[in-house]
Formats: sequence, C-alpha cells, structure tokens
Amino acid sequence: MNPIDIDAATPLLGGLTPATFMRRHWQKKPLLVRQAVPMAKPFVGRAELFALAAGEGVESRLIVRHGKDWSLRHGPFARRALPPLTQSQWSLLVQGMDLHLGLARDMLERFRFVPDARLDDVMVSYATDGGGVGPHFDSYDVFLLQIHGSRRWRIGRLPRPELQPDVPLKILTNFVAEQEWLLEPGDMLYLPPRWAHDGIAEGECMTCSIGFRSAGARELGRELLQRALDSDEDEAGDTIYRDPAQEATSAPGRIPEALHAFGLDAMRAWLERQGGFDLALGEVLSEPKPGVWFDAGAPLPRGCAVRLDRRTRMIYDKRHVFINGEAFRAGGRDATLMRRLADRRQLDAARMASLSADALALLDQWARAGWLHADDEGGMR
Repeated sequence: MNPIDIDAATPLLGGLTPATFMRRHWQKKPLLVRQAVPMAKPFVGRAELFALAAGEGVESRLIVRHGKDWSLRHGPFARRALPPLTQSQWSLLVQGMDLHLGLARDMLERFRFVPDARLDDVMVSYATDGGGVGPHFDSYDVFLLQIHGSRRWRIGRLPRPELQPDVPLKILTNFVAEQEWLLEPGDMLYLPPRWAHDGIAEGECMTCSIGFRSAGARELGRELLQRALDSDEDEAGDTIYRDPAQEATSAPGRIPEALHAFGLDAMRAWLERQGGFDLALGEVLSEPKPGVWFDAGAPLPRGCAVRLDRRTRMIYDKRHVFINGEAFRAGGRDATLMRRLADRRQLDAARMASLSADALALLDQWARAGWLHADDEGGMR
C-alpha cells in the first residue's frame, strides 16, 4: 500500500493536493466536493448494515423523530426491532465500520494524509425520507460522504450554541443556516469542528462519516497521568519526601514551600524521564476503541509478507513503536521497517527477511495475538 502523495492533486479534495487542503481548510473552513469518490454502488448495502447493527460487538444507535419529539436507543438491534422502511424520519447509525468491514477500512485509507493518531473511525448512517439527527455540531473534524440516495445539508457558524432541553440528543435551538447543498452519491462535505450542520434525507439514503479523534486537554491529561501512575507502580527506589530542616510552624494549614517544590520536581522528573511521557502518550493514542477485541491468530510462516489487521492501531515516535496500547523500543534498521509497517500497514517479504531475529519474533507474537496477518499479496509495496 503506497503512501499518499501529499503534493498530488486529487478528486477526493476537489482537485486540491492534501498539503493545500490541510493548509487552507483543515480546522479552518468547510469544503464541498462534487464526485469526490465515484460511487457506482455503496460499499455496504442496507441489508448488510442492518445485519451489522444486530451484532453484539458493534456500536449502533437508532434515532426516531415524532414531530418535535426525538427518541434515542442503543443497539444491538434485531431486524424486527427497527421501524418499517415505509416509516419516515428515522435513522440508524453504525459506528466503527472500518473495524468490521474491509471496504470501510479501505475508505479510511484515503484520508491518511491526516496523522493516524487523529483518525477515529468510519460511521454509516442509514435514513428513511426526512430522517436525520437534528441540527447539531461536533467537536471534531468530519468528512460527510454520500454513498446512496440524497441528503440535504445546511451548515452555519454558531458562536454560542443553545441546546434543546429534555431531548436525548444535543439538538441546537438557535441554528441558522448560511449555506445549503443537496449531496448525491459520491459528493462529500468537509466540516471543521464546531460548524453547526443539519442533514435531512430526501428519500432513503446512506451517508458515510469519516471522523477524527479530538480529545480534550482534561481527558487526555487524565489518561496520561493514569497511564504514568500505572507504569510507575513497580519502580524501585522511589524518592520519599524528607524535611529534616522543617521548623515548628504556627500556620499548620499552609503547604510548606519545600513540599511544593518536591511535587513540582516529581512532575518534571516524570515528564523528562525517558519512557515517561513519551510512552504514556504513544500508548494512549494507539489504544483501540472500547469494545474492540482480536481473535487469536496463527504464527507467521517463513518468508511471508505481513499486513496489519484492520482493527490495529500502530504509530511511532523517535524511539518507540506503539501498537494497540503497547510500547516497544526500536532502533536501527528494525525501527525503519517497523515505521514503514505503521505508515503502509503492510511489509513485503523482502523487507521481512531483513528484520532481526528479535523483531521477527515480536511480529510473530503480534500475529498470534491477531494484530497482524500473513499477507498472500506479498509482492505489494
């Protein structure tokens, strides 16, 4: 799988290069692209989508509108639990399509000009006539690709959002549309964070949403600190605070300056310690979504190529590679090839043969865990 040429114009972005798109539009302003992905037929059909929504390991939601009232239910949904197709104004949203369907993972690959650490998932929304989720905004970037039927999108900026009370969805009450388009199969709309939007199905339709992780500072900070604390539990030689020069005090409620300095030094030491912050960040960013699991795989045959499982998240920094929430130190040629595996999600047989014995053993462990697989198309580069 060749990397995306970020300096080559592409129909996906309306003739822009990925580099130009990121500079002009990413987190700045919307972009409408007609025929971004020619869509002779959707990569998932209605029956297949409904079958996925019935699975225990698939995240799905059913949204139904009755006049001004909305209802929200979480799956799994047996087919008989869904409204009839003749009923208007209902939507079925299925998350993590890339985890369950190879063609959905292929769709996600088109957007890997954005760092993998930011990629989240592919969601498909099925709707009957008039179906939608109401005017709302997202805190993350999203590409909305029409894959079947038509959906009318209205968008607008919203400095101070106000939400409708007493409904299970975050529906805006002060949405004012600035622009409006009807999207047909193959058309795509990119929206930066916090751009309000409202999509209404005109007849039966399906829309594919390619979303991106956008963790808040508090959420990411909590995860990093928790990961750091967990990794430090078994460390020997932990420095204990000592204060032999502490004098008697008439203000016992005041935090001693020495203890304050000790706490700051401890935080600085963790941030600067090799494998501290770097390890925690990489492990958090490569952690699969909740509910994702892997089936046990087979050992790698000699002389094979490998391909990452579509559920696997693999990233790297200067000293480490991270895969599915675990960190490994890498250097030299092994590091170069591991980074290639993360970037291209496959490694051909010739490059596999140049890995060290330790690296091959590690990849074999990953294969047995189901994180990667022997690739029959070993000649692909």
